[in-house]
Amino acid sequence: MVGWYHTYLVNTGRSAAVWALLGFIVAYAVTRGITRRIRARKANTEPGEPGAIKDVYIGGVHVHHQVWGILLVLVVGLLEFRFHPESPGKDILALLFGVGAALALDEFALWLHLEDVYWTDEGRKSIDAVMVAIVVGIAMLVSTSPVGSTGSVTQDVDYAAIALVVIVHITFTVICLLKGKLATGLVGLPIPLLGVIGAVRTAKPSSFWARRFYGDRKMAKAAARFDDRYRIRHERVRDLFSGGRW
Repeated sequence: MVGWYHTYLVNTGRSAAVWALLGFIVAYAVTRGITRRIRARKANTEPGEPGAIKDVYIGGVHVHHQVWGILLVLVVGLLEFRFHPESPGKDILALLFGVGAALALDEFALWLHLEDVYWTDEGRKSIDAVMVAIVVGIAMLVSTSPVGSTGSVTQDVDYAAIALVVIVHITFTVICLLKGKLATGLVGLPIPLLGVIGAVRTAKPSSFWARRFYGDRKMAKAAARFDDRYRIRHERVRDLFSGGRW
């Protein structure tokens, strides 16, 4: 087992990605479980009743778990930049980075709205951020480059061609974002085909692209494409990742 780990993960440079992804998924699942437990306890007990699991307050200020996540990511980054450890030190830092990233992205909506929207519909944007992070993590695990180059190039490579491919690839990603497809655009970085599909397909009716380039007929098509059925499917996926509807 140890030999397999070194052969297929350490020697290929994938070990850190494995531990980061594992730390992220486990920390996210545990965090969602704890926050749901705290919310359920608040709803079913009298105010002020003590409990083993509760929100953290320092000086009367509610310290959200994104704070600990951001601090953990910063500390891990500083340690990596300073010491550049090999495995297993690198793997431990990767695991801690994944934990910190999960704590931070679980409250991504709070970054976006600059207020506590965790249990609102706006708060469900955090779930989208987590889903994107998991897909990107998986892509990194299989050594997919986010810009279409694996780094194993030789001196005979046509760098002008590579630059052109990268520009086209990023252009598709930008188009996805302008069309209101944040998840598709970001996931399309490590998975180019998805970015191309998202760029070609109809934009969301509320997006910049639709408002700028669509006439009445195209806007009606966009509204039909992203109707209530689309929203319901999207919400079901969100519920799957968040542990249920709130």
